[in-house]
Amino acid sequence: MKNFRIKASIRIFFLILILALFPLYVSQAQEGGSGNAPVETGKGGGTLSPPLGKDGGPSIPPLEKGDTGGFLGEKPVVDDSYIIGPSDILEIQVWKEPDFSRVVPVRADGMITLPLLNDVKAAGFTPLQLKKDLEEKIKDFVELPEVSVIVKESLSRRIYIIGKVQKPGEYLLSKDMTVLQALSVAGGLAEWADSDDILIIRRAGSEEKRIPFDYKKVISGRKPEQNIYLQPNDTIIIP
Repeated sequence: MKNFRIKASIRIFFLILILALFPLYVSQAQEGGSGNAPVETGKGGGTLSPPLGKDGGPSIPPLEKGDTGGFLGEKPVVDDSYIIGPSDILEIQVWKEPDFSRVVPVRADGMITLPLLNDVKAAGFTPLQLKKDLEEKIKDFVELPEVSVIVKESLSRRIYIIGKVQKPGEYLLSKDMTVLQALSVAGGLAEWADSDDILIIRRAGSEEKRIPFDYKKVISGRKPEQNIYLQPNDTIIIP
């Protein structure tokens, strides 16, 4: 009888001990599972965790030269055929060379100023042509330079449409844009527009040239020669 009581006491002791330690065991198990969660299942049904960096977080490989990491920059103001002109604002970026990288205006003489290179001709070039020209010039100071040229603001190739159109205002002059195309960009003629007496005002230095445009005769094919190519700073007036 005495041995039976001793055995019963031992069993009760271990049962109490297990009940006391069980909450601590559960807490530790939960803390151990709150780390890096598995992200992929392996072939054997196990899980694969992402590689860890020095700080314990996921390891992210560095971007290679010219890689954007899948992110797109700002949408370009102009396309690759755009001809740079005076008053345009250019962003020149040279890979890993912040001293060369800057935003510069194109002066009235068509030049831009860059460190060490001094004055460089920009007007008359496309962004790609200027990029290649700058890379050749910078080779004297930087080994294998990689240059990008971005037109931040196109201020040299603008036309102005005023009067009775749906959307009068200032517009970017695209390559080989005609009068009809410009009117289309402005939303077309307004209801009471005098389509027979449209004028294109063109300045050449101190002189002003007035070019007539008869909308009805142009679209009917009787005056196709009036549908001229526009030039920078032309003004179309629709009475």
